[in-house]
Amino acid sequence: MAQGNKPEEELRKLSMEMQYLEQTADALQQRISMVNAAMTDLTYANMTLDGIEKEKENAELLVPIGGSAYVKAKLADTNKVIVGLGAGVSIEKTLLEAKTTLKERLNELEKTMNAAQQQFTQVADRINSGRSRLETLLAAREGKP
Repeated sequence: MAQGNKPEEELRKLSMEMQYLEQTADALQQRISMVNAAMTDLTYANMTLDGIEKEKENAELLVPIGGSAYVKAKLADTNKVIVGLGAGVSIEKTLLEAKTTLKERLNELEKTMNAAQQQFTQVADRINSGRSRLETLLAAREGKP
């Protein structure tokens, strides 16, 4: 009788593993989305710094304030940028230093993105093989009298 419970036990364990893997896949997808959003933000910041680099002092700019709304502003200094360090702390840097900092952050995010995508691929592969095994077990169970 213990022999007869073995497929049922495997089915139960596999089902629990599948739930865990699906939750892991969801968490990885959320992480990938967050990293992608941060990468987009840094890319726009770099593009903006490239544009500022070409401007002269006192140039009039439209500064986005959200909701597709802008305010007019004059560029006081084309070589000074305030860069956030985290935890509400910011520091003034030269334009070149700011661009370097943002590019370094973008590189780190790309590494994080690649790692998360690799993890997601591994989890997805395990989910697919687990589903295949589940189908096999369920088919065998259905075939029993």
